[in-house]
Amino acid sequence: MRKTFQLHVEGKHPDRLLEAIKHEIRKYIKRERRRELPEGSDYWDFDCRFGASQESAEVIHLSAITGLIDGVAKEGGKQFYIEILAKPAKRRARPEGSTESDPAEEA
Repeated sequence: MRKTFQLHVEGKHPDRLLEAIKHEIRKYIKRERRRELPEGSDYWDFDCRFGASQESAEVIHLSAITGLIDGVAKEGGKQFYIEILAKPAKRRARPEGSTESDPAEEA
């Protein structure tokens, strides 16, 4: 998905428009995650870019998208550009001894 979203459309309430944009982005991510994975891959990873325009877009993490959209809306921005590209990825094994809760330490 490579798209520039307008935040001010005549005849549409800005809050409803903002929610519709977020819904479209979430729907796209869910649709991409449902696609069949290539052999040797465990999950779909996403390369994301966000900015006021395509030229000024910077690399971001997928989880930061809604916060950035809300920030643009609060600042009164007229539009933003978002790029979300799915890529197959393979999970890496967690290094030995770096588990979040080690049962031996609790005893």
